Amino acid sequence: MQVQVHTDNHISGREALVDRVETEVEGTLSRFAGRLTRVEVFLSDENGPKHGSDDKRCLMEARIAGHQPLTVTHHAATLDEAIAGAALKLEHNLDHTLGKLHDPKGRLSYSGE
Repeated sequence: MQVQVHTDNHISGREALVDRVETEVEGTLSRFAGRLTRVEVFLSDENGPKHGSDDKRCLMEARIAGHQPLTVTHHAATLDEAIAGAALKLEHNLDHTLGKLHDPKGRLSYSGE
Protein backbone atom coordinates (compact mmCIF):
# COMPACT_ATOMS: atom_id res chain seq x y z
CA MET A 1 0.00 0.00 0.00
CA GLN A 2 1.42 3.31 -1.09
CA VAL A 3 0.68 6.41 1.02
CA GLN A 4 0.85 9.82 -0.66
CA VAL A 5 0.60 13.02 1.38
CA HIS A 6 -0.45 16.39 -0.03
CA THR A 7 -0.55 19.62 1.99
CA ASP A 8 -1.70 23.17 1.38
CA ASN A 9 0.65 26.13 1.76
CA HIS A 10 -0.45 26.72 5.40
CA ILE A 11 0.94 23.39 6.65
CA SER A 12 4.60 23.22 7.74
CA GLY A 13 6.97 20.47 8.86
CA ARG A 14 6.65 18.40 5.71
CA GLU A 15 9.05 15.49 6.46
CA ALA A 16 8.00 14.86 10.06
CA LEU A 17 4.35 15.26 9.09
CA VAL A 18 4.64 12.75 6.25
CA ASP A 19 6.21 10.24 8.66
CA ARG A 20 3.35 10.73 11.16
CA VAL A 21 0.73 10.35 8.44
CA GLU A 22 2.33 7.19 7.03
CA THR A 23 2.60 5.66 10.51
CA GLU A 24 -1.06 6.42 11.32
CA VAL A 25 -2.42 5.20 7.97
CA GLU A 26 -0.31 2.05 7.85
CA GLY A 27 -1.10 1.23 11.48
CA THR A 28 -4.84 1.79 11.20
CA LEU A 29 -5.31 0.23 7.77
CA SER A 30 -2.68 -2.53 7.90
CA ARG A 31 -5.24 -5.35 7.66
CA PHE A 32 -6.41 -3.92 4.31
CA ALA A 33 -2.90 -3.45 2.91
CA GLY A 34 -3.23 -6.35 0.46
CA ARG A 35 -6.43 -4.90 -1.00
CA LEU A 36 -5.40 -1.24 -1.19
CA THR A 37 -3.18 0.03 -3.97
CA ARG A 38 -2.86 3.58 -2.66
CA VAL A 39 -4.08 5.94 0.04
CA GLU A 40 -3.90 9.64 -0.71
CA VAL A 41 -4.00 12.07 2.20
CA PHE A 42 -4.83 15.76 1.70
CA LEU A 43 -4.14 18.04 4.67
CA SER A 44 -5.27 21.62 4.91
CA ASP A 45 -5.67 24.46 7.37
CA GLU A 46 -8.98 25.97 6.34
CA ASN A 47 -8.48 29.25 8.25
CA GLY A 48 -4.86 29.72 7.22
CA PRO A 49 -2.96 31.92 9.67
CA LYS A 50 -6.13 32.66 11.68
CA HIS A 51 -6.85 30.25 14.49
CA GLY A 52 -10.18 28.58 14.98
CA SER A 53 -11.69 25.42 16.33
CA ASP A 54 -11.77 22.42 14.04
CA ASP A 55 -10.04 24.27 11.20
CA LYS A 56 -7.64 21.43 10.33
CA ARG A 57 -8.98 19.12 7.66
CA CYS A 58 -7.78 15.67 6.59
CA LEU A 59 -9.27 14.08 3.50
CA MET A 60 -8.27 10.47 2.79
CA GLU A 61 -8.94 8.60 -0.42
CA ALA A 62 -8.35 4.85 -0.49
CA ARG A 63 -7.99 3.05 -3.79
CA ILE A 64 -9.20 -0.54 -3.66
CA ALA A 65 -7.95 -2.75 -6.48
CA GLY A 66 -10.73 -3.10 -9.05
CA HIS A 67 -13.21 -0.77 -7.27
CA GLN A 68 -14.13 2.88 -6.98
CA PRO A 69 -12.06 4.91 -4.47
CA LEU A 70 -13.45 5.58 -1.00
CA THR A 71 -13.15 9.09 0.42
CA VAL A 72 -13.57 10.39 3.98
CA THR A 73 -12.99 13.76 5.62
CA HIS A 74 -12.39 14.72 9.23
CA HIS A 75 -12.11 18.19 10.78
CA ALA A 76 -10.35 18.76 14.11
CA ALA A 77 -8.47 21.31 16.18
CA THR A 78 -5.06 19.74 15.39
CA LEU A 79 -3.61 17.94 12.40
CA ASP A 80 -2.87 14.83 14.46
CA GLU A 81 -6.52 14.63 15.56
CA ALA A 82 -7.73 15.20 12.00
CA ILE A 83 -5.43 12.48 10.65
CA ALA A 84 -6.42 9.95 13.32
CA GLY A 85 -10.12 10.73 12.88
CA ALA A 86 -9.97 10.35 9.11
CA ALA A 87 -8.03 7.09 9.41
CA LEU A 88 -10.70 5.65 11.75
CA LYS A 89 -13.50 6.77 9.44
CA LEU A 90 -11.72 5.19 6.51
CA GLU A 91 -11.22 1.96 8.44
CA HIS A 92 -14.97 1.77 9.19
CA ASN A 93 -15.81 2.62 5.59
CA LEU A 94 -13.48 -0.11 4.30
CA ASP A 95 -14.98 -2.63 6.76
CA HIS A 96 -18.45 -1.82 5.49
CA THR A 97 -17.55 -1.73 1.79
CA LEU A 98 -15.42 -4.87 1.77
CA GLY A 99 -18.03 -6.67 3.89
CA LYS A 100 -20.61 -6.01 1.16
CA LEU A 101 -18.37 -7.81 -1.32
CA HIS A 102 -19.01 -11.13 0.46
CA ASP A 103 -21.92 -13.16 -0.83
CA PRO A 104 -24.76 -14.22 1.54
CA LYS A 105 -23.16 -17.59 2.28
CA GLY A 106 -19.94 -16.00 3.47
CA ARG A 107 -17.86 -16.73 0.38
CA LEU A 108 -15.69 -14.03 -1.05
CA SER A 109 -16.90 -12.44 -4.25
CA TYR A 110 -13.69 -10.54 -4.95
CA SER A 111 -10.09 -11.56 -5.47
CA GLY A 112 -7.43 -10.80 -2.93
CA GLU A 113 -8.00 -13.37 -0.19
